[in-house]
Amino acid sequence: MKIEQFEDKGLAHFSYAILSECAREIVLIDPARDPQPYYDYAKANEARIVSVIETHPHADFVSSHLEIAQQTGAIIRVSKLLGADYAFEAFDEGDSFTVGKLTFRALNTPGHSPDSISIVLSREGQDVAVFTGDTLFIGDVGRPDLREKAGNIMAKREELAKQMYHSLREKLMTLADDVLVYPAHGAGSLCGKALSGANSSTIGAEKIGNYALRPLTEEAFVQELLADQPFIPKYFGYDVALNKAGAPAYALSVQQVPRLAADVQPEPGVLVVDTRPEAEFKQGHTAGALNIQLGGKFETWLGSIVGPEEKFYLVAADEAAREDLIQKTAKIGYEALIKGALVGTPANDETLPKLDVEQFRQHPEAYTIVDIRNASEAQAEPLFDGALNIPLPELRERVQEIPAGKPVVVHCAGGYRSAAGASIVAPALPGTKVLDLNEAVKSFQTAAAAH
Repeated sequence: MKIEQFEDKGLAHFSYAILSECAREIVLIDPARDPQPYYDYAKANEARIVSVIETHPHADFVSSHLEIAQQTGAIIRVSKLLGADYAFEAFDEGDSFTVGKLTFRALNTPGHSPDSISIVLSREGQDVAVFTGDTLFIGDVGRPDLREKAGNIMAKREELAKQMYHSLREKLMTLADDVLVYPAHGAGSLCGKALSGANSSTIGAEKIGNYALRPLTEEAFVQELLADQPFIPKYFGYDVALNKAGAPAYALSVQQVPRLAADVQPEPGVLVVDTRPEAEFKQGHTAGALNIQLGGKFETWLGSIVGPEEKFYLVAADEAAREDLIQKTAKIGYEALIKGALVGTPANDETLPKLDVEQFRQHPEAYTIVDIRNASEAQAEPLFDGALNIPLPELRERVQEIPAGKPVVVHCAGGYRSAAGASIVAPALPGTKVLDLNEAVKSFQTAAAAH
């Protein structure tokens, strides 16, 4: 037996291939959008993919389960509660199947979603590992607030939090302490609030180190779980629906994105997402363009700022970046929204001024300061008195709350988000100077820490 973990760092996503060496057969769990790495793994091991299991309809990435099944003849197994639109075999509590000497059995573990399952892997009657999806993470558990408006079954966050309490204590914590824990996400995922950087653990280690598994009443657990959850990106509900239906084939979908010449002018009124470095963007860009830079967590921020109902143009610094960006966009199912992808910039008629940091440091009261960090970040580490906190995912909808009487300085925690924020605020406040504090924010953090 081999368990191969595949990691997508951009989305902090883990997927798995479990190989039965005697049968030369593979079971996949929660595959990413691009199926090619799994085909390559199967070929390298002279094995065939016989089943794909989805722990739930994912909100933060698009899965290739349907494409893999169509390509290989593998059986898709999901909970019947998912209400999948594709052909599948129901995989719920009491259901199991064998591959060689390996047995896979389902546990219904609602909490992150009503249709979540965990998969226990046994070898010759001995439990070896559990694949927990978004139910149990390393050091954390899945957030319960993503299915109030999405999926076949919708549920209030309080109800799901209560279900999570029982799923953890009655299903997962009853497994042996030496059972390996393999989650669907690691640190940086928005499917939880405090995920560890580790990529696996054991039930015993989680009982000791995971805050959510310590002795708690149901009421106290629910209260703690619901507190300080991160924002919900705009694309999450869209991806739940896309995964429930089954996404189109990855390579063909990426290939169909129009690649445009650099001098093609975008249609008026269509959003432009300019991914070039912020310094280049500030020197010249298309009027109204958003500066979501390649790097950071591009796909997450794209899907947090731009809604799934919006078409947009994608501007890249060079050919290689363009292809990378299209592939990243496809991970969240947004490739169909790309009106066209081009290299360079179609116009340089707009610029953003550079902030005199020392002048700002001496006279911060002369500026309107907009803090676009999440509310919990702003509360935990206030940097400027009187700053207006509007988190980046809400900024396009709330930009008119910013007064226009003074120059505006936009800041985040490290500079990546503030570039996007400044590009949103500037066209919304014509006649007002909009400045990006950028990475200089770190010097103010150091000063605040010293005090």
